Amino acid sequence: MGKGRDATDTIIGYYYQFDYTILQLLELQNEDDAVTIEGIEDVDIQTTDSMEAVQCKYYAKTEYNHSVIAAPIRLMLRDYVAKTAKMDGLRYKLYGHYKTGHEKYPDKLTVEFAKKHLFTYTEKGKRHLLYDELNLSDSEIEKFLDRLDIDIHAEEFEEQEQKIKQKISGIFQCDMFEAEFYFYNNALRVVRKIATYQDIKNRTVTKKWFLKEINQKKILFDKWYIKLKGEQSYNKSIKKKYFTKNNISPYERFFLVECDNLVTDIELKELVINISNKWSRLSFREKSPFCPYFYFSGLTERRLLNIKTMLHDEGIGIWDGHSYLNAKFCAVDIIREANYYNGVKAKIINSKENLQEILENIHKVVEIYIFYLEKSFYENEKRTCFGIQIPSTNSVKMMI
Repeated sequence: MGKGRDATDTIIGYYYQFDYTILQLLELQNEDDAVTIEGIEDVDIQTTDSMEAVQCKYYAKTEYNHSVIAAPIRLMLRDYVAKTAKMDGLRYKLYGHYKTGHEKYPDKLTVEFAKKHLFTYTEKGKRHLLYDELNLSDSEIEKFLDRLDIDIHAEEFEEQEQKIKQKISGIFQCDMFEAEFYFYNNALRVVRKIATYQDIKNRTVTKKWFLKEINQKKILFDKWYIKLKGEQSYNKSIKKKYFTKNNISPYERFFLVECDNLVTDIELKELVINISNKWSRLSFREKSPFCPYFYFSGLTERRLLNIKTMLHDEGIGIWDGHSYLNAKFCAVDIIREANYYNGVKAKIINSKENLQEILENIHKVVEIYIFYLEKSFYENEKRTCFGIQIPSTNSVKMMI
């Protein structure tokens, strides 16, 4: 349990820094202003006339002590001394969140306080006076402190994340679901990827480039984020967005599901039954009866046949476009109206080619739900498609 909590705390620490980076990019005033990830500090914010190097820390369970901020500030001081000759517009900032102990920090950061609590330290049994080692006078230390901002009242993790989503919602004119699962997810993936680049030039991005890069309405979640958010919470969010309609319109709905190595034939059979029960209208009073279509990506013919057999054995009427043994596929046979009298509750699609032919022959309103593991396996610009990334195939049941 302890290791699990430690791992989660570490992930939160990383994500807090990623979130801070995203927020700084979103809040830049000009589209050509930029942010560098892991530059001088964790996040370097560059405008036309200034640069701010920010060390970002999140210690939600730690009490504030001067020693906690001392080490990063000493690194800033060393950098300041190395850059003194070319300091135009450069500032330093420590941005940290701590559980308690805020009252220990002084109202004013003085040279005396900095020398005693920040620049004096012991390492390997040896006492160091960094300001002496760097040959700095009090006036030179004062100049550094004038360029230093310390904020130990940084926002909580959830508060900062919510601010980002609201900011995204305003920029892209979208609802909060889209802000989180489309744009924010894309932002996380982009920032994480940039942070891995070796060349600092590749770790520098402008606001204009960043907004263009994350402007994709496709769910491609970051797996760390799902681990942090919780799979159950993610599934509930998807359900609330797409699958909680009270009045279901008589559309032709297609559920395309990618199968992982863990899902069993019995589980897939149950999935067909559950979706069919919720997304069919087949009573004899129904004026426009309908039932869903299913396509399972990554499933062998043998397994698909087994699922069909189990459905048939349980009295679930199905069509698959083949009217008799060895008959060729006929789209007309599968797009026929399912109703109370013929007892068809599900339409099973055998291949992507069959899927395409079916869609070409349907002249009703169509909705396609694509559940994919890593990357969407189907696209159709002519039809309404909803791409939904899934942690596992079995999570589809929880979503629907």
